[in-house]
Amino acid sequence: MNMLDGLNPAQRVAVQTIEGPLLILAGPGSGKTRVITHRVAYLVNTCAVSPKRIMAVTFTNKAAREMRERLHGLLGRTAQDLSLGTFHAICAGILRREGKAMGLTPSYVIYDEADQLSLIKRCLQELNLDPKRYAPKYFVSGISACKSQLIKPEDYALCVNSYIEELLQRVYRHYQMLLEQSQALDFDDLLMRTYHLFDTHPEILRRYQSRYLHLLIDEFQDTNATQYALAKQMGGKYRNICVVGDPDQSIYSWRYADLRNILSFEKDFPEARVVFLEQNYRSTMNILEAAHTVVSINENRKENRLWTDNAAGLPVRIAETYSEAEEAQYVVSEIATLSQQGEARPVDCAVMYRTNAQSRAIEEAFVRYGLPYQLVGSVKFYERREVKDVLAYLRLIHNPYDSVSLMRIINVPPRNIGQRTIDEFTQWANSQAIAPYTGLERLSTDRTVSPLSARATQALISFYEMIQPLVKKSTEVNVVDLLDTVLDVSGYKAHALSFADGEDRWENILELRGIAADHQQAGPTESLSSFLEAVALFTDVDELDERRDAVTLITLHQAKGLEFPVVFITGCEDGLIPLHWGTLEETDLAEERRLLFVGMTRARHRLLLTHARKRRRHGKLQKCQVSPFLADIEKQLLDRLAHRAVKKRAPRRDQPTLFEL
Repeated sequence: MNMLDGLNPAQRVAVQTIEGPLLILAGPGSGKTRVITHRVAYLVNTCAVSPKRIMAVTFTNKAAREMRERLHGLLGRTAQDLSLGTFHAICAGILRREGKAMGLTPSYVIYDEADQLSLIKRCLQELNLDPKRYAPKYFVSGISACKSQLIKPEDYALCVNSYIEELLQRVYRHYQMLLEQSQALDFDDLLMRTYHLFDTHPEILRRYQSRYLHLLIDEFQDTNATQYALAKQMGGKYRNICVVGDPDQSIYSWRYADLRNILSFEKDFPEARVVFLEQNYRSTMNILEAAHTVVSINENRKENRLWTDNAAGLPVRIAETYSEAEEAQYVVSEIATLSQQGEARPVDCAVMYRTNAQSRAIEEAFVRYGLPYQLVGSVKFYERREVKDVLAYLRLIHNPYDSVSLMRIINVPPRNIGQRTIDEFTQWANSQAIAPYTGLERLSTDRTVSPLSARATQALISFYEMIQPLVKKSTEVNVVDLLDTVLDVSGYKAHALSFADGEDRWENILELRGIAADHQQAGPTESLSSFLEAVALFTDVDELDERRDAVTLITLHQAKGLEFPVVFITGCEDGLIPLHWGTLEETDLAEERRLLFVGMTRARHRLLLTHARKRRRHGKLQKCQVSPFLADIEKQLLDRLAHRAVKKRAPRRDQPTLFEL
């Protein structure tokens, strides 16, 4: 196969430029995934580069899966030898292999946001700080900001200028101590610890630099300072760094992504070649032009004027409704009409919004009309109580020092270990400067050291005696057999079924078992480690089922990287798009424009923007002004609908819904 077939001239240049740094500025719908995969295939098949010497980094599991599937089609089995995945997944693997050099056990666990919050609350309790006065989420965010800039607790201590910053420094230091005690890493640690591993062990860095002749990084505009530093470390020997991105799609500053990375790439790599991918294959001309007029007002951007051979298509529709309820009815009725007329299926349509709270009215309309939908970012599968409980058992068995998992299931199912017992036991373990699991081990060998009653001590020892054989068994059986044993020994199946919705809970556990089965082919320890790591790195968009014929309800941020034939962007009002609580800084306003640009360019054929005259916000019905961004769209690209009431009523419960007829 000729790896250049079907590529346009700019794409060919991007594929064939293999020596030295390369910056590919790829607008939405310009075929960047095709370019990346063909570039990798070109390196392997035409330039005879071993796939083992290529690393390709993406930002989502979904993008990584799509890339791997395409590369398998281009390269066959040799695609398995590529190092391909998200920054976090690749760093997690490096730390499993090399972390011992910095005192990190290979069985470390990865804490998600809920685990972080739980640990921060414990920090506040142990530091005698009132969580009602000092919001735990403030410290989670502050610590993440530090780690995203490679700032350790001792470094942050040098920057403290206020009392709240002093508190953050204290909590950060204590939080890191508890993480180390639990042999756990949070998401930011995966990146920061890898950077410091390379920085403090140059022999390990040299090994990875020598292995990877080519480094490709997708969505480069979304990198933070730590990710960019890692990229420069990994590509420091050969400097064959290819980064792909679009400054106009930089929308994650709240996750500490730094737009300056892509804007300053040419300064850091003065020999870099720049290739613009400007031909759009996704959207109609009208959609593309409308989106460009929104984002082109921003200053300090690299002009990448997208164009397309696609037809002009339908005008972009702007619809004004009276209220958010009527807005939702309008959206649903439009989708129903498109479906009845055979112009679009439910799966072809997406409804986007700025904040999760906006989904309520939209969901209610879908339920009333009986239209199928799937909500991205709702109560996620891996956040359901029974799923997290079972995972906590497996995590504790894999790493007995995981204090968050231990505290979650020490009395689940109930085993006479109340909160008072837990608090007294934890205080005792802290006074001994030992991890909770070490405390359990100590109690089991010498009851006389226990500060608790004989009954409470026995309950704790019984829990330890249940877990300890499971730790040994985890080295002998695969993850599915281990999960079955856990459910049996712990009595969790009976516990789950004891609830009113017990059958649903049990179904979720069986679903988890099915996911675990995908990892049982490896050896016992490896299958458990692989499964837990895959679960920890799972994201919202990974739950999107593209095979289901249902409308997608999703925030604008989550929609990044997706595309749909029909897109509705709701709530196009000042205060939502752009979102603000007061006066916006110019940099914030520019990002809000980029966010709308991203949403608009998800659409292939139809784009509908809606706004309401009144909307309930913060518990009050408020008058709304149309988003100022819509005034920037050229009138000839638009089809405006004046305010209209939606007459169609929801079907009665005894009537068939539209999709039951």
